Amino acid sequence: MRARLVPGVIAALTLGALLLPGTAHAAPAVPVVDVRAHDSTAGTALASGYNEPGTELRVDAGRTSAARWLEIDYQVQQTGYWCGPAATRIALSARTAAPSQGELAAQLGTTEAGTDHIGQVTAVLNARLGGGWYETKEMPNDPPTQAQRDLLWHDIVFDIDRNYPLVANIVAPPGNQPPGYPPDQTIYHYFTVFGYDAVDRTVLIADPASFGGNQIYWISFDQLATLIPPKGYSA
Repeated sequence: MRARLVPGVIAALTLGALLLPGTAHAAPAVPVVDVRAHDSTAGTALASGYNEPGTELRVDAGRTSAARWLEIDYQVQQTGYWCGPAATRIALSARTAAPSQGELAAQLGTTEAGTDHIGQVTAVLNARLGGGWYETKEMPNDPPTQAQRDLLWHDIVFDIDRNYPLVANIVAPPGNQPPGYPPDQTIYHYFTVFGYDAVDRTVLIADPASFGGNQIYWISFDQLATLIPPKGYSA
C-alpha cells in the first residue's frame, strides 16, 4: 500500500561535498546513526530532519545484554508510493549490497497505488537472498490474538538474532501512530523492524516515509502489534 507523504514537512538537510576547482565531486558522506547514544524508550526518534527523497543514513550493528540491532543502509523513499521497495531495500541491506528502490519497485510490481500485499515483499526478499528464509505472516485479527502477538515477538527476536530484519505492512489510524505521522489521516505503509530491547519490550524501526522528519525510532512492541492488523509481515 502507499504511504502518503505530508506536504510542507521539515526542510531537508542538504548532504553533499563542496566542488573544489579542478577536482571531481566527492561522494557525499553518509551520516551514521548511533543508537547507543539513546535509550530505547518508546517514541524516541534517533534520526530526524533528513527527509529529502533518497537521503541515506547508516546504522552500525550493536548489542547489549538485552537488546540487539542490525547494520542497515537506510534510504528515504523516493516517491510517495515506494514505501514497499524502500522498506525491502533496507531489509536487504543488512545482508547484501542492496539494489536501487527503482529495481525493487519493478520486481515488487509496485504501482502508484503502492505495493499490494506483503507476500510480494516476502517473494522478493527470498529471490534476492536465495533460499526461503522469509515467510508471510498474516495478522487478520484486530486486535491481534495472544497467539499472534507471541508469534510476532518470537519472530522479531529469532530473526534479528540471525541478522534478518523484518518488513511490516501497517495501518496507522489517528490515535495510534508512530512519531511524526499526520494525525488526521489513516496511513497505509511499509517499514522495517531491525532491532529490539527485551527489557522494555520496544522495537527499532527504520521508516522510509520520514513522516515529520523521523527516520529511525523506537516504538513499543504493543504498539507494533496493533499497527500490523489486518495486514501482515515478512519474517
